[in-house]
Amino acid sequence: MSPSSRTGGELLVECLSNLGVTTSFGVPGESYLAVLDALYDADIKFTLCRHESAAGFAAAAWGKLTGSPGIGFVTRGPGATNASIGVHTAMQDSSPMILFIGQVGVNDKGREAFQEVDYRAFFTPLAKWATEIDNPDRIPEIISRAWHIALSGRPGPVVVALPEDMLTTSTYSEPCQRVTIAEAGVDTGVLEQALEMLSAAENPLIIAGGGGWNAAGKKALQSFAESQNIAVSAAFRYHDVIDNHSPVYIGDAGVGMAPHISAAMREADVILALNIRLGEGTTQAWTLLDVPYAKQKIIHVHASDLEIGKIYHPALSVHAGPNQFAMELASQSVSDAKLSARKAFIKKNREAYIASLRPAAQDSPVDMSAIMAILQDKLDEDAILTNGAGNFALWPNKAFCFGPRQRLLAPQSGAMGYGLPAAIAAGVAHPGRQVVCFAGDGDIQMCIAELGTAVQAGAKLLIIVLNNGSYGTIRMHQERDYPDRISGTNLYNPDFAAVAQAYGMAGFTVAKTDAFEAAFDRAVTAENGAVIELDINVDAITPRTTLTKLRKKG
Repeated sequence: MSPSSRTGGELLVECLSNLGVTTSFGVPGESYLAVLDALYDADIKFTLCRHESAAGFAAAAWGKLTGSPGIGFVTRGPGATNASIGVHTAMQDSSPMILFIGQVGVNDKGREAFQEVDYRAFFTPLAKWATEIDNPDRIPEIISRAWHIALSGRPGPVVVALPEDMLTTSTYSEPCQRVTIAEAGVDTGVLEQALEMLSAAENPLIIAGGGGWNAAGKKALQSFAESQNIAVSAAFRYHDVIDNHSPVYIGDAGVGMAPHISAAMREADVILALNIRLGEGTTQAWTLLDVPYAKQKIIHVHASDLEIGKIYHPALSVHAGPNQFAMELASQSVSDAKLSARKAFIKKNREAYIASLRPAAQDSPVDMSAIMAILQDKLDEDAILTNGAGNFALWPNKAFCFGPRQRLLAPQSGAMGYGLPAAIAAGVAHPGRQVVCFAGDGDIQMCIAELGTAVQAGAKLLIIVLNNGSYGTIRMHQERDYPDRISGTNLYNPDFAAVAQAYGMAGFTVAKTDAFEAAFDRAVTAENGAVIELDINVDAITPRTTLTKLRKKG
């Protein structure tokens, strides 16, 4: 039987269906109408976003949450450049993603045609791979390769440009099939060296994070650490790599780092850096560990050989996937010779972590310390928390203890606006789970139109807006460096509860702490989700400091 003819757009969609894609995010454009037409007959949901940045964020978050590449579709020129923030975020988060961009016709390239951009040149510094498909016969080959690259080694984003006329050209090529991704295994000799180093350590510390983890790998990591009494810290915004209630978990090594974590990193004699980049947020701008030769012995394990030795020269290099390495570790043991020292190191830091979860009461109409205690008690055991960027994010990142089934979607890139699109992705991926988005008043307005996306997509979200009338993080730096000279950081805000109601969601304004619980109970039962706006004093700028204190220091 001879193969049937199909357009490039139809072949692309068939390839994605065969790869297991069920959901995509995008903003429509005339440059890829053939794809939109093919999606009409496919079992792939197109989640219609209001802005391409949100589509990019949602696709990046989908990859981080599910482990399968998040799929985005945007049009050429402005659509692509708007979506670039999602590509940058996915890269820094090590999250698999494929962004498809409509492109000018093949014969029009190089003429500065309407909205033309050289996407290879534009996206190569941001993505793992950026390419273009000029011939529809090559769609299966290139889509299969894109899938491999997005998931292999260090996961990340791939960008594929689709010339408009290529998508409407007929082809007899057959769609690609499912792809199996190989994870780098573990050299037994190197594993023995790692165990010897850990056995000799009095203050060993595992810092884990990065992309590509699965449930078995996380379980194995926790099993090894608990059975061998080795302290574990999560890298910046990877809190959910381990159950935070585990007796060996001591907190996250990230921006706004608790003093006991920075002390633990300095005191550690061996650091097992498991699947992390040893980036700026995790090392306090590379000050906690000397570059390139740290005083601490570093065992650097990573799925990508390109990450090992990039900044720090490790005492032991291990090119292995996180799950393979963790599962090998779980079947091993270390010497008991330093057991009492390891236990003492854990005990000291675990106690400091538990204390850090309850910051002092805030001098604010709504006290976030009290709010987080309520949320810790009331959120579902499998709740998914999201946040964008700003000082408000310190609350879910520093004052919430993540259980074994709870997840965190937060951008290592520090991108404002990420939280709401990420929550939409989570709500679409898991419609039966509770999704809670934390947002600042500046952060939420980066993508506030996506409230319409949430309602249209049936993503039932709870959005908590901390309103202090300011771009708080920048205000904090201003007060420190230029006290009493406020410029460009005060915000005139809408009534967020009213905005939510205009989109068909429930909206609540909480002006005092003791009104929150009742609002929460009503919000979680709202048919289309809800926004709870909290009145926060701008002086209560973080869980551990105030603007007044910063001014005095300045």
